[in-house]
Amino acid sequence: MATADHPFFSFRTHGFVRAGAATPMVCAANPAENARRHIELARQAHDRGCELLVFPELSLSGYAIDDLLMQDAVIEGCEAATRRLIEASADLSPVLVVGAPVLFRDGLFNCGLVIHRGRLLGVVPKTWLPNYREYYEKRWFRSGAGVKNEAIGYAGQAAPFGVDLIFEASNRPGFTFNVEICEDYWAPAPPSTFAAMAGARILCNLSASNVLIGKSRERALLSGSQSVRAVAAYIFSASGFGESTTDLAWDGQSTIHEMGDLLAAGPRFSMQPSLTLAEVDVGRIGQERLRNGTFAGLAPQPYRRVGFEAETEAVDLGLEREIDRFPFVPDDPERLDQDCFEAFNIQVQGLARRLQSTSGKVVIGVSGGLDSTHALLVACRAMDALGKPRTDVLGFTMPGFGTSDATKSNAWRLMKGLGITADEIDIRPAALAMLEAIGHPYARGEPVHDVTFENVQAGLRTDHLFRLANQRGGLVLGTGDLSEIALGWSTYGVGDQMSHYNVNGGVPKTLIQHLIRWVADREADPDVKDVLAGILATPISPELKPATLGEQVQDTQAVVGPYELQDFTLYYASRYGLKPSKIAFLLHHAWSDVGRGAWPPSHPEDQRRAYDLPTLLKWLEVFVSRFYGFSQFKRSAMPNGPKVVGGGSLSPRGDWRAPSDVSADVWLEELRANTPHR
Repeated sequence: MATADHPFFSFRTHGFVRAGAATPMVCAANPAENARRHIELARQAHDRGCELLVFPELSLSGYAIDDLLMQDAVIEGCEAATRRLIEASADLSPVLVVGAPVLFRDGLFNCGLVIHRGRLLGVVPKTWLPNYREYYEKRWFRSGAGVKNEAIGYAGQAAPFGVDLIFEASNRPGFTFNVEICEDYWAPAPPSTFAAMAGARILCNLSASNVLIGKSRERALLSGSQSVRAVAAYIFSASGFGESTTDLAWDGQSTIHEMGDLLAAGPRFSMQPSLTLAEVDVGRIGQERLRNGTFAGLAPQPYRRVGFEAETEAVDLGLEREIDRFPFVPDDPERLDQDCFEAFNIQVQGLARRLQSTSGKVVIGVSGGLDSTHALLVACRAMDALGKPRTDVLGFTMPGFGTSDATKSNAWRLMKGLGITADEIDIRPAALAMLEAIGHPYARGEPVHDVTFENVQAGLRTDHLFRLANQRGGLVLGTGDLSEIALGWSTYGVGDQMSHYNVNGGVPKTLIQHLIRWVADREADPDVKDVLAGILATPISPELKPATLGEQVQDTQAVVGPYELQDFTLYYASRYGLKPSKIAFLLHHAWSDVGRGAWPPSHPEDQRRAYDLPTLLKWLEVFVSRFYGFSQFKRSAMPNGPKVVGGGSLSPRGDWRAPSDVSADVWLEELRANTPHR
């Protein structure tokens, strides 16, 4: 029985670290009071399962106190405040990263202090000191540039001191971080870049950064871009309310990015202390670096590893961060519009270039379903781009034993509305002849609708298209999408698995629906808009089995699983190589409870669906069996087609290379061993 205390339900089991940015109310030049406020926020973070908490720059002293930074009372007060923090941290789970002015060998350094469980783990000095416009840091501080392999006695403890420190949990693989301070990441070569190359997966920035109009966008841009460039998470914590406003103002911006994605952002201009928490997926970061040779030990300098023991108890349920239900479909309408624009034009240009290298005509089977509809839209636009008539697109509807009147009607309306050359070939006589020739029971009048019955029709359709292409001087345009290719939902050889060029091979099913809607929104012909709306509303079906009275239309998703779930799994399996049990955890977080997963506002469904855990695991097993098992041989012989979505190509010439004769057992065993009993 599935119970909430099973390790499966804990984020710690799946390579996540719950990290945060703390924004205290600063008390200028009052280290003792600031320490009290730090401890209060640290206890709140502890209660929420936080494991790494980053405070702003000079958070123990205050940043905007100018020459008071050099006063002995302030310097010694910060050391005493650090001692209090170290003592209090003994009973707190998060690693604390706090800011303070630190005296080292007769020089004052702007430092990040790393504290955990009663220990001062290390002290990291700021490298780049701003000394322009409103900044005068070189008046007070020395740069930490080049300070390596040093040690310091501070707050009653001995600790490593320098810019060459990476902090690493000895018991949690991937929980590695480094520290840089404010201007460091505004510099052309941020120290965190080199630390990331040396293995740090979480980059922490203690910042003061006074606020100006537009500056919050710059900070977010820098944090996001650094997390992309360094293939890392980036935690940014800026000074907020309480700093002196003699000449400057402070907004307390705090953000957490992961490889370009904004996971969390705290309130700005708040007059209350705040915590901004999110789980950082250090496992996903590791998988991405595994595929990126840039991180193969190329750090330009050696780093010292400072070890600590992180929390391991699997008691925390769920995630603070949202998991998009549709990872191939952005939930931001503006980004979705941009993605559709780019995806459609990638397909159009890919086909246009191929047509320049061939006879210039397109032969396509038009079923009235999603995939062939979208491929036809791409073909028409490619002809427009090349200045060729749309009549060079030769569309054929080929009704079989299961073809419905609705889809056939939609196919004809679409072909006529788009102005292509349209025709119809009834494949039933040829299919019946083949079934009779091979001795199939259906030819004797028996209602046997097995895989042979289905594939005879699928094969004949493709066979007709290839011969028509020979006859009329064209190329066969494939229509199968990325989701079908992943699941092996096609007929191999002279079937819908094969074509001369497949424009849909890099587009998942969940995105194709939005692409058709995107094109429909820009279509001037009202009849074409209407038929596209009808096609979008039609259930996904191969229509290869005849539906008798009272039976439902053949449902593809009843066999291979809901595409919304299988596309989710495909994204994490192919893009990041996550193990099945972790994908199951993400599925459960996104899909099992209404209101948890992110839902695109532009999604066509009115109601938010939810799936229970047994159902999610059932369809995940189907995906694993099909994707890692018997479907690869079809992908090994797939035709050319453009890559569209990031990490989404399954072409043996692109992102995905795998042998055709591998069993799915290792993935199935991992899934069953690490998920609750059903």
